[in-house]
Amino acid sequence: MDNTNSNKNLDSISRRSLLIGASAITASLASGISMAATSHAHHHMKKPDGDLIDAALSCVKKGEACSAHCLHLVKMGDNTIADCLMAVTDMLPMCNTLAKLASSQSTHLADFAKVCIAVCEDCEKACEEHADKHDECNACMKSCRACIKECKKLVA
Repeated sequence: MDNTNSNKNLDSISRRSLLIGASAITASLASGISMAATSHAHHHMKKPDGDLIDAALSCVKKGEACSAHCLHLVKMGDNTIADCLMAVTDMLPMCNTLAKLASSQSTHLADFAKVCIAVCEDCEKACEEHADKHDECNACMKSCRACIKECKKLVA
């Protein structure tokens, strides 16, 4: 092998190494810039409304207990609680969805919260009639009040 071929092979290897090294550096820098941009955007993203989510989930939790209690009473022949059961049955899916929309920061959250206020007000009134006799109704009534308050903050 002559000296000229040997130099060409070294030049090829050197160029190849240089290009690979430059590509690696470029990729590394691009990755760092991308991560910094993502971190920066994430840092300034508005957080979900935790108080609204908590209030909605409390309604679901207290409403499930109220619903089970009312259903038991209806099975035992107490139909005076039927309106409470119907109102809670309406409220449960509304508050569950409200929590999900608040968690995902849906663009429809404020509009949905307006409807949820009306449904929670109906549930609150129905539970209020039995709140002095049934702890489950009392707890559901209070959780509806708290949810209404948080929804009103959102739509104000």
